[in-house]
Amino acid sequence: MNTIFERDLEAKGFIDLPIDPSIDLVEEIKKLKKEKNAVILAHYYQEAEIQDLADYIGDSLGLSQQAAKTDADVIVFAGVHFMAETAKILSPTKKVLLPDLKAGCSLSDSCPAHLFAKFKAQYPDHLVITYVNCTAELKALSDIVCTSSNAVQIVESLPAEQKIIFGPDRNLGDYVKKKTGRDLVLWNGACMVHEIFSREKIDKLKADNPGAKFIAHPECEEHILVDADYIGSTSGMLKFTIEDSCETFIVATESGILHQMQKASPSKKFIPAPPNNSCACNDCPHMRLNTLEKLYNCLKYDLPEITLPEDVIARAQKPIERMLDISAKLGL
Repeated sequence: MNTIFERDLEAKGFIDLPIDPSIDLVEEIKKLKKEKNAVILAHYYQEAEIQDLADYIGDSLGLSQQAAKTDADVIVFAGVHFMAETAKILSPTKKVLLPDLKAGCSLSDSCPAHLFAKFKAQYPDHLVITYVNCTAELKALSDIVCTSSNAVQIVESLPAEQKIIFGPDRNLGDYVKKKTGRDLVLWNGACMVHEIFSREKIDKLKADNPGAKFIAHPECEEHILVDADYIGSTSGMLKFTIEDSCETFIVATESGILHQMQKASPSKKFIPAPPNNSCACNDCPHMRLNTLEKLYNCLKYDLPEITLPEDVIARAQKPIERMLDISAKLGL
């Protein structure tokens, strides 16, 4: 590797070499993708221009599963670090790239694996269920991985006497506890995006838009979820807005999802639920680190690449496979 690349990656977390301003980035990215037999995965929370370029758009686990099914040699994950790690876990022989290595996750960062290992040791008779929004090392410490769309069903599938640790998201854990009636031991982690919604501003939006339905992600706090007309994952929320007859929705999750909602239902109105600050909507600063320029350089130079120790991949695969087995048996 050229030392200029190494210095650039170390300093910035992404390739920052000059790009000819006259080129059409979208067309060049398409050419590079074809030349390198690559697929681009984009999470629902990415900028609209990146979503429109992607081969697959979805939530983190669904995207990784799609990538594992393709014959692509290179996976470019336009998302955050733990998502690219999940893709590597499910496709260990493929090259996995992330446009910006510093595209992290506040929820994932709130649960360092070495601290969780000590926490887990305090409950030796507990089974560990971790939300997919966590590091590969944390998945490797888990018995079962879950998503926001199947967490309730995963917990309900286990014997009533089974003791459970749930992490890292305390809000999703609280939601699962209420839905299942199970006494879960929760790790105290949270997503910064889903913890700053303003109940007062949401109530005002509902008053200003009579008849609008309020939908929310289960990573939101309880006082936000209590009056939601629908609670579900990003893909679940999208499906709800397509199938429901309501014409106006107030949406409490990262605002990037509104692009797909609007594309799927152009005649409907989608209003981002506002946070407790002066912003009109709630954007994830980590997700927004990815840009078309970084995506182009990432494909051109095959950097930055996600690598994981083989033993971590092997241990992290098992709880994911267990989740997939349970989901298949439940018909999820």
